[in-house]
Amino acid sequence: MSISNVALSDLLTAEDPEPAAKAGIDLPAAQAAIADFLRALGRDVHDPHLADTPRRVARAYAEMLTPRDTSWTTFPNDEGYAGLVLVKDIPFHSLCQHHLLPFRGVAHVGYLPGERLFGLSKLARGVELFARDLQVQERLTQQVADWLEATLSPRGVGVVLEAEHLCMSLRGVQVAGAMTRTSVFTGELSDAGPLRGQFPE
Repeated sequence: MSISNVALSDLLTAEDPEPAAKAGIDLPAAQAAIADFLRALGRDVHDPHLADTPRRVARAYAEMLTPRDTSWTTFPNDEGYAGLVLVKDIPFHSLCQHHLLPFRGVAHVGYLPGERLFGLSKLARGVELFARDLQVQERLTQQVADWLEATLSPRGVGVVLEAEHLCMSLRGVQVAGAMTRTSVFTGELSDAGPLRGQFPE
């Protein structure tokens, strides 16, 4: 069950006591598949150093693909604050859906409030929600922006992600340290100006 194919309300209200099961992850089947994968790579799964690897890998991927439960409480903008709310350098990691290798970096997420405000920690939690999936960076950027639009109805949204992809660093072109930047700006942040200029571009 991919996050991108599940209603946000389903993720927030499911009562399953096992987070991996809620995310549609069958840990025993994943463990068996990883053991088969190691055999296919010519490795001896009975080697003492590899004996517990299938379990560890299955649980590691389950953790990386399962977001934490949270709620999206908003607050009335009683004082009529109209300036930019921007949280920079939110660390995140995700898994490339093409190679199952991590990409990681920082997110810069902001919005121009309308009638509702978020607690600042929710901006980081929103990034995590969509990052804990098999992803491409472009879609992840758009999903965070769409989530903010749908949850807050703000006057504008800005999302900038900067990440290093290990599928580029460790294989293929092997360019360690290369950073990929993606961005989405909506509403009053769509055009260049002093507010948008507070985001890295």
